[in-house]
Amino acid sequence: MGRPLPVFLQPFLWSYDLSRLDVMSDRHIIIKNILDYGSSESTMWLRSTYSSEDIRAVIESTPISDWGKKSLSLWSLIYGTSPRSTQRAIV
Repeated sequence: MGRPLPVFLQPFLWSYDLSRLDVMSDRHIIIKNILDYGSSESTMWLRSTYSSEDIRAVIESTPISDWGKKSLSLWSLIYGTSPRSTQRAIV
């Protein structure tokens, strides 16, 4: 497993055990939850940990219905993108 997540992220990943999350393999969960619920400190950590491309990819691949309206508007504006679909693809 990669480097551990900082403890200050726990309030934004409340339903997850931080010791079981991996920064890279669980990046979708981490990025989405911090963008949607995070604090200034957590979003600074997020932006120093992941590339703009990683963050943009999460915004684009997460259905609109999974976002809080205000956070989606903010991050879509900042990253110049938005979700491309309202539904998850069935694989």
